[in-house]
Amino acid sequence: MSAVTTLTEDQLALAEVTLDFAQQQLAPHAVAWDQDKHFPVDVIRRAAALGLGGVYVREEHGGCGLSRADGVLVFETLATGCPSIAGYLSIHNMVAWMIDRYGAPAQRARWLPGLCSAEALGSYCLTEPGAGSDAAALRTRAERDGDHYVLTGVKQFISGAGTSDLYVVLARTGGDGPGGISAFVVERADRGVSFGANERKMGWNAQPTRQVVLDGVRIPADRRLGAEGEGFRIAMHGLNGGRLGIAACSLGGARSALDRSLTHLADREAFGARLLDAQALQFRLADMATELTAARALVRQAADALDRGDPEASRLCAMAKRFATDTGFSVADRALQLHGGYGYLSEYGIEKIVRDLRVHRILEGTNEIMNVIVARGLTEHLR
Repeated sequence: MSAVTTLTEDQLALAEVTLDFAQQQLAPHAVAWDQDKHFPVDVIRRAAALGLGGVYVREEHGGCGLSRADGVLVFETLATGCPSIAGYLSIHNMVAWMIDRYGAPAQRARWLPGLCSAEALGSYCLTEPGAGSDAAALRTRAERDGDHYVLTGVKQFISGAGTSDLYVVLARTGGDGPGGISAFVVERADRGVSFGANERKMGWNAQPTRQVVLDGVRIPADRRLGAEGEGFRIAMHGLNGGRLGIAACSLGGARSALDRSLTHLADREAFGARLLDAQALQFRLADMATELTAARALVRQAADALDRGDPEASRLCAMAKRFATDTGFSVADRALQLHGGYGYLSEYGIEKIVRDLRVHRILEGTNEIMNVIVARGLTEHLR
């Protein structure tokens, strides 16, 4: 079923190239990668060769310089092949954008070419064992020592950890609260960096998730992104785009589940007729398609707002993330039900989509936190 409405010719071409990659390079292997917990770095580099390692990075540094409106199209389409790999690429691109947007010229020249080619993979380190939704309460510290900083702390649930080469780390350089947080780029080879075990997860098994342990990691002061105390603002701006990426990945996964349901119901018969001809099942499909179309419209509206610098962009990104990830999971779950017992078998790939999409309602800010952001925007003028 078509996922495009009122797209430009360039966007249609972008969608076609990305869909071909998703169908040829991701979809045939997605179930095996999930079962084997295999992180296909070689395939990620093939995606980067198409420009998908630096979607938002300026062309002068090896990126594509695409808009957020283009980006949500890319990640939705990639996720039709594998939501787990598409989700990682969304995070990698968030890291690359943060360095491109907030890095000094020397930092951009040093790190962006490798990120854009995916010769260097990126991870985002905000969450800690005791600071998830309350990100401003993080405890990882970065103590200034002459021309260096010394970082100590533990980051939790880090996608790509252990394999990624670069880590954008949020650490406390000042007092309590968001104003005391700064951003740094830590390299995997830095002394004192280590990683926890690969977490055993419900989904997203095709990418590693580990703790990042910083034990007195001494880095030059020129590894800081932006000024001291700007880290929380940098992190939140990065998350606006990250939330759109994950929302788009939910749309893509659910779109694949819906398409598979149409094929399955057309091929199956019960009581002497095709299941697809049963009006009750047609109505279920209609609901699923309608909800996905509504979610897609909200994601694209939020992406457009972010591209335009609309003051409402953060709130719209939160709305889009909450609605699209809830909707995507719900559609995938109903698709499993429409497959009957076959939906529960791993070889059909539907249960994998359900498992992968479940975490989208948690990462990049839980959907409960998205509601907090929206509610604050609605009520702030009444305080």
